[in-house]
Amino acid sequence: MSRQFPEGFVYGGATAAYQVEGETRTHGKGKVPWDDFLAAQGRFSPDPASDFYNRYPVDLELCQRFGVNGIRVSIAWTRIFPAGTGALNQEGVDFYHALFAECERRGVVPYVTLDHFDTPEAFYENGGEGFLTRSTIDAFVDYATFCFGEFTEVKHWFTFNEIPATAEGSFIVGNWPHGEKYRLDKAFQLMHNMMVAHARAVVAFHDGGYEGEIGIVQNLEPKYPLDPNSAADAEAARMADVINNRWVLDATFRGHYAPDTLEAATRLAHIAGGELDIRDEDIEALAAALPYCDCLGVNTYKCQFLRAAEGENDIHHNGTGDKGSSRWFLKGVGESCVREGVPTTDWDWIIYPEGLYDLLMRIKNDYPNYKKIYVTENGMGYKDDFEDGFIDDAPRIDYLRQHLTWIHRAIEGGVNVAGYFVWSLQDQFSWTNGYNKRYGLFYVDFETQKRYPKASAYWFKNLAETGKLES
Repeated sequence: MSRQFPEGFVYGGATAAYQVEGETRTHGKGKVPWDDFLAAQGRFSPDPASDFYNRYPVDLELCQRFGVNGIRVSIAWTRIFPAGTGALNQEGVDFYHALFAECERRGVVPYVTLDHFDTPEAFYENGGEGFLTRSTIDAFVDYATFCFGEFTEVKHWFTFNEIPATAEGSFIVGNWPHGEKYRLDKAFQLMHNMMVAHARAVVAFHDGGYEGEIGIVQNLEPKYPLDPNSAADAEAARMADVINNRWVLDATFRGHYAPDTLEAATRLAHIAGGELDIRDEDIEALAAALPYCDCLGVNTYKCQFLRAAEGENDIHHNGTGDKGSSRWFLKGVGESCVREGVPTTDWDWIIYPEGLYDLLMRIKNDYPNYKKIYVTENGMGYKDDFEDGFIDDAPRIDYLRQHLTWIHRAIEGGVNVAGYFVWSLQDQFSWTNGYNKRYGLFYVDFETQKRYPKASAYWFKNLAETGKLES
């Protein structure tokens, strides 16, 4: 069976500055929290990553050859303003102009994120707590406004990447820099403050009269009761949904938090021993951005099945690919489980592509004022085998095909999905996994930095050139 995607559909590849560029402390770039955090761990280094800072022409030439007509990149905030505010690093500005010019030359459209997990370290100094400190909101809006005015060649903007993941790593799992575990109060507050920053940047983009579109990228995960007939499991799934999905979706498309959303967040904050600071002017800022949020980027890799359970917090992140080692038990929510018959990756990520259909239809039905969705990240982490220059990553092809099939069904169901970006374009540095977890269409030999197309790259090329998905 063949499925035809709409005319103008974007067939993209995704990257992030810190995960591909390398040169993390050179060319005038300022520090981010990951620099010292990773150095202290001593497990792996983000340098040179995929050396995109020097080799972006190679990667964009591969995009052109393999039909990848859109690329997600991010601007490293500290390449522009090394201290987050103040002095400008012109070399960083020039780098991104050169990158965007090469995109134009190769016919690859850039979709640019302003903050992809690399908020400047300066905002954590002298008692600062990143976006928990409200002055960081002002700094982000100033930075965003500078970028809108400077990089007028960019027509597709996203403010943040994955606010729920930022909150989870920082204040739930606690495996990110400056992190704490099980602080749901700080997690919700961080997401709220970042959503206010997003909203204010969206309004600045509109008020500045800049050409193009602007939105936000969120990692969204469908949540299901382990037992569909259990009211207790359904409540556990609802609470998990508030953390990962509803809090940011309400802020984006309602301009406020629905009463049951706010009640659930407040209850979880109290369990963690804290209060939420939701101000009238914050809600006014969220509401002001409602007419101008042009698109939503959806990053989706997995779903979660929840079982109601009592007990203390117990979360262990599988960052090694040791299958079956992860644990997720959150007080006030429940326990994450794997439903019988549902496969998982080596990193215990549940493979349930139907969940993407459910998620897209849910956004359409629950937030009918949305305008457009891009699936901005989707892919499979895999321990690719390199044999004589050929990488047969058939499981990845199957993963992509299944998810694209459900995306097409969502389009048939009336969801406006405008594009799909594979995570990732090329193999990259991974925040908590280093280099053994590969996602790319193109294999990177990290010693030589040579690129090799995988079988999935040829499969994706056929999809992009024909617009047809063969079952």
